[in-house]
Amino acid sequence: MSARTSLPVHLHWRSVLLVFVGGAIGTTVRYLLSAAVPTVAGVPLITFVINVTGAFVLGWLLEALALRGPDAGRRRDLRLFAGTGILGGYTTYSSFAVDTDGLFVAHAPVSGIGYAVATIVIGALASVAGIAAAAAIARRRGARR
Repeated sequence: MSARTSLPVHLHWRSVLLVFVGGAIGTTVRYLLSAAVPTVAGVPLITFVINVTGAFVLGWLLEALALRGPDAGRRRDLRLFAGTGILGGYTTYSSFAVDTDGLFVAHAPVSGIGYAVATIVIGALASVAGIAAAAAIARRRGARR
């Protein structure tokens, strides 16, 4: 067994670089969107949209990769770069937490609770929808063959 294969994937420089570059891309996109889209009635909807779309795409990506085979080689690289890196940088729990807290500080607890619950529930549903979409696409592709 070589030294490379005995190391966990998170200790391989290639893996770290893929996540780093992907994270820089995702974080930059999130920042640009957040800077460009104002809040709506004091509610930071762009953070909500970012987290929900990120959950959908991550669900789709991981299911699509899993259906194509084991987490190795190019599939692992794509998961690390796009899933952990880009989508990890794009989605943001910290901004979600700060935005929710900001609604409470602004004396809008109903909005804060609604925002938090909606983000979590709709994000989870978006993730499930992404998984279902990838599975449906795979079934259609299989039926064509």
